[in-house]
Amino acid sequence: MTLSKDLLEILACPQCKGEIVPDDNHDKLYCHACKLAYPVRDGIPVMLIDEALPLD
Repeated sequence: MTLSKDLLEILACPQCKGEIVPDDNHDKLYCHACKLAYPVRDGIPVMLIDEALPLD
């Protein structure tokens, strides 16, 4: 499921308030500054720091 452009423009990383970018499948949102990936479940971004996965 593709996230809307409007939604992506207003979302920010909850940790650093920086830009997030979706992966190709829109299954995760990446914050490259914090090196975290936030999951997208059923088309809903889960923007909780405790749910974020570290980027390798």
